[in-house]
Parts: sequence; C-alpha cells; structure tokens
Amino acid sequence: MTDLYPNPRCKPERIHGAAHLFVAAGYSIGGLRRLRQETAFRHILLALPVCTLVLALAGATIGDYCLLLILFLALIAAEALNTAIECIVDHLSPHWAEFARDAKDLGSLATMCVIIANGVFIASVVFRALTSGGG
Repeated sequence: MTDLYPNPRCKPERIHGAAHLFVAAGYSIGGLRRLRQETAFRHILLALPVCTLVLALAGATIGDYCLLLILFLALIAAEALNTAIECIVDHLSPHWAEFARDAKDLGSLATMCVIIANGVFIASVVFRALTSGGG
C-alpha cells in the first residue's frame, strides 16, 4: 500500500484554557501567512485604501468606515475559505474532476458575493453623497 503521508507527524495534544487562545492565534497567523501568497488577497489589501479614499471623498460617516472594515474582513474570510477549499481539492484530486471544479467554482462564488456586497455598499455611500449635495 502506498503511504499517502510520507512524513507522518503525531497528532498534537489538545490544549485547553487560556493557552488555547494563544495557540489558536498562532494558527490564525499561520493562515494569514499562507493567504499572503495569494494574488487575490494582495488585491484585497490594495483595494482597501482605495475604497477608504472613495468613502472619504464621499464624506462618509464613522459608521460607513466601520461597515467598510466589516465587509473587507468578510471578504478576507471568504478568500481564506476559498483558498482552503482549493488547497484541499488540489490535494484530493490532482487531475481534473467534476467535483473539484464544482468545489472551486462555489468557493469563487462566495468570494464574488462578498466583493459585490462591498461594491454595493461603496456605491450607496457615493450615491448618498451625490444626492445630498455632500462630499
């Protein structure tokens, strides 16, 4: 039988209590390091200051900036999950398979939905500024 895992590691023991928070934060930082390798993530990071500038020019409220940040964090989360799906699918199916295509397409759809939500929000702030005479 072919060994699927050439360098097996022992499963780490469960960590409980406050130490779990630090371990979980470490896992999140590891995920961020991995996500930085993705072009889409780097585009998101470039888009945030551009969108912030658009809001500033439109005379955005503090609530608008908070909502922009929330939407961008949702976009980063969607992109992280999409990247995770792609990693798993590529591992399970190195050759083309319909399930692999479907999984990747669905992950991409999730990301696109959050991008559209960001766009609708920014457009609504700009529209409000244009129709109220502000900005």
